[in-house]
Amino acid sequence: MAGRIEDYALIGDMQTAALVCRDGTVDWLCLPRFDSHAIFAGLLGTEEHGFWRLGPAHAADAEPPTAARRSYRGDSLILKSEWDTPRGTVRVTDFMPPRDGAPQLIRIVEGVTGRVPMRSALRMRFSYGRVVPWVHKHEGRTVAVAGPDSVWFDTACETYGKALTTYADFTVAPGDRIAFTISWEPSHKKPPALPEPEQALEATEDFWRDWVDQCTYHGPYREAVVRSLITLKALTYAPTGGIVAAPTTSLPEEIGGVRNWDYRYTWLRDAAITLSSLLRTGYRDEARAWREWLLRAVAGDPENLQIMYGIAGERELGEAELDWLPGYENSGPVRVGNGAAHQLQLDVYGEVIEALHLAHMTGLSRNDYASLLQLKLIRYLEDHWDQPDEGIWEVRGPRRHFVHSKVMAWVAVDRTIKLIESGDADGPLEKWRELRDDIHRDVCEKGYDKERNTFTQSYGSKELDASLLLIPQMGFLPPDDKRVIGTIEAIQRELSTSDGFILRYPTTGEDAGVDGLEGDEGAFLACSFWMADDLAMIGRVDEARKLFERLLALRNDLGLLAEEWDPRLQRQVGNFPQAFSHVPLIDTALRLTASGAYGG
Repeated sequence: MAGRIEDYALIGDMQTAALVCRDGTVDWLCLPRFDSHAIFAGLLGTEEHGFWRLGPAHAADAEPPTAARRSYRGDSLILKSEWDTPRGTVRVTDFMPPRDGAPQLIRIVEGVTGRVPMRSALRMRFSYGRVVPWVHKHEGRTVAVAGPDSVWFDTACETYGKALTTYADFTVAPGDRIAFTISWEPSHKKPPALPEPEQALEATEDFWRDWVDQCTYHGPYREAVVRSLITLKALTYAPTGGIVAAPTTSLPEEIGGVRNWDYRYTWLRDAAITLSSLLRTGYRDEARAWREWLLRAVAGDPENLQIMYGIAGERELGEAELDWLPGYENSGPVRVGNGAAHQLQLDVYGEVIEALHLAHMTGLSRNDYASLLQLKLIRYLEDHWDQPDEGIWEVRGPRRHFVHSKVMAWVAVDRTIKLIESGDADGPLEKWRELRDDIHRDVCEKGYDKERNTFTQSYGSKELDASLLLIPQMGFLPPDDKRVIGTIEAIQRELSTSDGFILRYPTTGEDAGVDGLEGDEGAFLACSFWMADDLAMIGRVDEARKLFERLLALRNDLGLLAEEWDPRLQRQVGNFPQAFSHVPLIDTALRLTASGAYGG
C-alpha cells in the first residue's frame, strides 16, 4: 500500500515530477510531462501498477525499512535519504536534472558506514499501470517499450528479471557510489545519451543555488518561504511557463471518498496567485513567462475564457475514470482530465486582472496585448457579472450568485480603472467607475446578512464561505469595516475545525449539497492561511502569528503541504504538493514579517 501523503518527497525537473516515499519507493511519475500517463502509478493502486524501490535489502515477507533521516540538499530539490541498518548506514540521493535532452530520474547510492546489502526493484507499467512494456536489452542497456514510449534503465550493477520486475542486488561500503538512472525517449527515436550522474548532480545543485539566490525575502520565515518557492518553481512547466496546481491526480480530499480530481493542469486562479507570490519575492522571469503563457492560451477569444487549460494552453481536458486503479487507500474513482474546465467562474477574471495589475505595478515590462486583453475581459464582465456561476470552488451543483465571484468582478473593474488612470490604457473611465460602484452596491445589499453582521456564501444564503476572507485583502472593504470584522468572526465560529483550521464551506447542514457531491472534506489550508492574514489586518496580530505557526507545523518533514488537513485523522489529504497551499503560506509570511508579528 502507498504511504501516507505526507510521507512523500517531491523531486522534479520543471516539466514533470516524481513522488518518493520514506522507504525509497518512487510511487508516482508521469513521463515526459506532468499530464502524461504515469509509468509508476502505485500511489493510486498497488505495486502491480508500477513502482521503483531502492533501499536496504529486506526479507520478502517484511515491510521495506523506512529512512531514518531525509532532507533536501540545501535549498534545492535534491533529496537525501539515509538508512541506519544493523550492518551500517547508507545514503540515497534522488533528483531530476533540469532538462537538456531526455527527462531523467537519477538515484545515487552511497555507502556511509559498514557494508550494507541493497536492492533496486523496478517495475515499469505504462498508461497508469495498465500496460506491461516489452523489457529487453539493447547494446548492453535495459529498455522498456510500449507504444509511443520507451524508458531506458542504466546502471553499472548487474540486473536480472523476475516476475516482470527488473532487480539489482549489490552491497555498498564507505566511499562506494553507485548510480541508477531511467530516461524517457519516444520509442521511434534513437536511444537517449548515456547519463552522467555525477555531472548532472553538480549541475542540478548549481541550478537551484542560482535560482534561490534571486529571492528577495530575508525575514524570519525564510526557510518556509524558500521551500514553498522551490515547490512552486517545481510545479512550473518550463517550456511554456504554465503552472500546474499539483503534480498528482485523485489524491482524495476525504480518505475513502469520491472528491478525487486531476490537478495536473493550469488553473488561471492558482497560476495568477502563484505569479503574485513570485513577483513579491523577486522572480520576474517566471512572472513574464506566465504572462506570455496566458496570452497564448486565451489568444483572441477572451469571451470564452476557461478556468483552466493544459500546461501548453490546451483547451480540451476531457474527464475520464480509470477503473483498473482502486485509488489511493481505495478512494475511488481515479480521474484524469477535468470536467470543470468549461465551468463559468466569474472570479477568474478578477484573479487574472489582479495578476496583470501587480505585474504592471512591480515594473514588469509593458505588453500592449496584455492591456488589450484586460480591456476585453472587462467588456465581457460588463454583460455577465450579474449572472450566477459555479464559483471559486467549482461546485457541481446548481449555479448561484456567489459573493466571492461578485467581489472579484469588482476587483477586475477596479484594477482596470487604475490602469486607465495611470495612462497606460484607454477606456470608458466614467462608465466603468459606475460599473464598479454598481457591483459594490449589489454585493453589499444582497450578499450581506445584517442580522448576523456577516457576508454570506451567495445571495439569499445563510451559509458562510471562507473565500469571503479575501474581501479585505482585495481592497473591496477596509479591514476595520464592521462588516469585515463580523465576517471574520462568523467564519471563525462556524467554519473552524476543532483544532482551529478553516473549512471552505459547510458540506453538511441546511444547505448541504451546494457542491453537488457526496461526503465531506478536511480543513482547506489556503483558507486557514487567509484567516491568519485577516487576523493580522484587523490588528489581532499575535493570534495571526500563532495560527500561522500552527499551519507551518502541519508541513511534512520536508516542508511540503497537500491541499487539505483532516482534523479527525490528523493527516494531510488532497493532491500533493499543492500550489494553492504554498502560495498563501508565502503571502502570510510576508504580511506577518511586515507587521513585525513574528515574535521570539
